[in-house]
Amino acid sequence: MKHLLIVYHSKNGSTSRMAEAVYRGATHPDIEVKVSVRPALQAGVDDLLSCDAIILGTPENLGYMSGGMKDFLDRTFYPAEGKIEGLPYAVFISAGNDGQGALTSLRRVVRGYPMKEACEPVIVKGELDSTGLEACENLGLYMAAGVESGIF
Repeated sequence: MKHLLIVYHSKNGSTSRMAEAVYRGATHPDIEVKVSVRPALQAGVDDLLSCDAIILGTPENLGYMSGGMKDFLDRTFYPAEGKIEGLPYAVFISAGNDGQGALTSLRRVVRGYPMKEACEPVIVKGELDSTGLEACENLGLYMAAGVESGIF
């Protein structure tokens, strides 16, 4: 069975709620994919090496990805080097501003692995509402369906 990994960091709970919505979408009953969810500070290289695709979630902190997400990427970069080239990934961001700084920094790092962006990111600006949660569910569903069908 194919494996989709969701790694996220959350400080105030919004990104955690977004991760839960991504998980709901990814575990749609018509999709047969193993889905794992790991907080960024607990996720490691074994999680990364065992997945067929990954979804990364971060709050925007001072126009950058969170320190927790950066920590995950720092800890896994060299051990995964040369082992996950082309791994499909997607991103969701809880943004107080426009989210572009967090997105740019995250994209810059994952290009080094190199991973392949599978779809447009979900960026929720300001308060998390039902529209943002729905977009997260759709992101999870899209990634799970793509992994299951071998599109990515």
